[in-house]
Amino acid sequence: MLEINRRRFIASLGGVAAIKLMDHEGRADALEDYSIERLDEAVAEAQAQAQQPAYPTVAELEAQIETRTYRRGVGGLFVGGGTKNVRRLPPMPAKPTLKDFFELRFAPANHVLQSATRALKTGMSEEVILACLLHDTVQALIKVDHGWWGAQLFEPYVPEKTSFAIRYHQALRFYSDTAAGYEYPDLYRRMFGIDYVPPPYIEATYKMVKKHKWYMEPRLVTVNDLYAFDPNAVVSIDPFIDIIGRHFKQPKEGLGFDDSPVAHMWRTLINPDSPL
Repeated sequence: MLEINRRRFIASLGGVAAIKLMDHEGRADALEDYSIERLDEAVAEAQAQAQQPAYPTVAELEAQIETRTYRRGVGGLFVGGGTKNVRRLPPMPAKPTLKDFFELRFAPANHVLQSATRALKTGMSEEVILACLLHDTVQALIKVDHGWWGAQLFEPYVPEKTSFAIRYHQALRFYSDTAAGYEYPDLYRRMFGIDYVPPPYIEATYKMVKKHKWYMEPRLVTVNDLYAFDPNAVVSIDPFIDIIGRHFKQPKEGLGFDDSPVAHMWRTLINPDSPL
């Protein structure tokens, strides 16, 4: 129902004094005319809103930067979300395993567990299943260029195809491949803007990977990535323990203490509250 602002209506007629000079029929006609005008305005406004894109533009997203209490590229362990404080993290074992990180740092890890579950159910290779299980876990540490960061984090411990799939799934996300079952997701129109164009290094990476003999490995990660956001899904790491055992080289010293080139990244995940 159209609501009439009484003060605006009276003002439009010249005020209370002017209304007192009008007869009842004149007042009724004035009210009807005013209502029609307001209805036309409301319809025009609704039509204008309907014509606007459902997704923000790049410029609109950039304008939001100074309205936040965090930066979008920071890893999940380092922000509380909005105005919330971060929580105290549970201690890690002396020699932490990948399973320990899933339970104590990556948790709930629902998205990657859904992704890997889908890959498992559709009969994909164990290298791809492992890549799906690991592909976004590095976002606890950092979000920007997480494909490259994630591949670097896991490279010393996983098969080459797995790290390749993790590294390059990031670039492939921005390019559809309908034959493989991947469409550009609406989520990215919201995250990056409806008029977003990937930077040149992403474009160049996509073109390189498209020609690579292992193109389907990262592409299958994107396929399983796209359909792994069911809030009602019940998932667990348990079905993947054997795959981890076969393909993940767990250091005897524990992740973060094996003196590998990426040990410092694991230690950062263990203790993100350290000031230095």
